[in-house]
Amino acid sequence: MDNKVLTTAKAASEKAQGRPRFWSTLASLLLRRREVSVFIVALVLIVYFQSSNQAFFSQPNLRTISQIVAPWAIIAAGEVMLLICGEIDLSVGNVFALAPFVMFFTYQAGLPLWAGIICGLLVSAIVGLFNGLVTVLLKIPSFITTLGTLFLLNGLTLVTSQGFPRLTPDEGAFNQVFGNGPYAEILWALAIVLLMQIILSYTRWGLHTIATGGNLLGASETGINVNRIKIGNFIVCSVFGGFVGILEAFRITSIDPLAGGTGVMFMAVAGAVIGGTSLMGGLGTIVGAFLGTLVLAILQEGFTLLGVSAFTFDLILGGAILIAMILNVRLQLLREAGRQ
Repeated sequence: MDNKVLTTAKAASEKAQGRPRFWSTLASLLLRRREVSVFIVALVLIVYFQSSNQAFFSQPNLRTISQIVAPWAIIAAGEVMLLICGEIDLSVGNVFALAPFVMFFTYQAGLPLWAGIICGLLVSAIVGLFNGLVTVLLKIPSFITTLGTLFLLNGLTLVTSQGFPRLTPDEGAFNQVFGNGPYAEILWALAIVLLMQIILSYTRWGLHTIATGGNLLGASETGINVNRIKIGNFIVCSVFGGFVGILEAFRITSIDPLAGGTGVMFMAVAGAVIGGTSLMGGLGTIVGAFLGTLVLAILQEGFTLLGVSAFTFDLILGGAILIAMILNVRLQLLREAGRQ
């Protein structure tokens, strides 16, 4: 009888101890794998907005959300690579506006549309190369470098276009693939997110990017060419900005000199930060950034359906960024303490 009581008491004690262990493990998972917590937030928002308005899950609304999130997610994929290695690109939104005009003028000169797209991406790559060289070789902070490039590109786009929009060239099926199809843009976004996450997690380039942002001096002493890593990621980010601009031009069938800009750039960075990317460098994931931009798109469209003021969206966005940054900093400090 005594043995039975002792066994029961022991089982109850283990069960009681198991509860806090379970919750602490869950809390640790949510904090260390930010993608999980952001994914849960996205699901909660979907349930809330669907219960508040049955039109949320309608096909037109889902298409709208996909069109909102795709540009942010693609640019965020490039920004994450830069943020992880300790840099940022403020000019990517203006590459967004410039690349479609390069495509248009090339096509107008008599070259095929596909050649115009390549030219637009090449110009985008040159902008990224310029940003990288100035930042790395001249030791100018990337914030200042890309801020200057932002204004240069904006002026260049306005001068070459004379401030007037243009109609996107129509090549039928070609346009459908490059953004004009109902879900073409989000499919491009998902493919880029998957590819860049694989590169970040499983390739030497990705591991060197993380090492560069985590410990610049240590990475260079182990033989990593940190300058090449940074310049390469500047090019990647800029090319993604130009590619998104071209996709958007095909989607809306016009090329606007005022498209993109700081708005799309800051939303991409906000999505990256909410998704767990640290502005201190060395930490972040592409999938997390995608989920962060998805949360922002759900919030924006959900508020629109409910008739909530856009000012409320800005309040929540600001609070979300602050909370995400506080969590990122705390996690960074915990990791550093764990290494000592």
